[in-house]
Amino acid sequence: MTLWQIIIAASIAVLALKLAGYLVPPALLQKPTPSRIADLLTVALLAALIAVQTLGNGQALTVDARVPAVIVAAGLFAIKTPFIVVVIVAALVAAGLRALT
Repeated sequence: MTLWQIIIAASIAVLALKLAGYLVPPALLQKPTPSRIADLLTVALLAALIAVQTLGNGQALTVDARVPAVIVAAGLFAIKTPFIVVVIVAALVAAGLRALT
């Protein structure tokens, strides 16, 4: 299978999954259990993405300047700092640590 065939097949699969979402009855989505699962699944997927992007380097784990930057960003979010300030401070922390090494 070529790369383009894989991309086209994946695109068709994503479109089919999106269209299948419209077939789910609205009454099912208003029940507490599916609603809670959807909320928790979103948070879990975002946390996994952050972990992979922060610690991953190909097939290996890497601890570099990104880890302290994410820790600082999490701390700033905990004290309800505006998003733009969090991004700037985290970038400065990562840049500062990279400049030291």
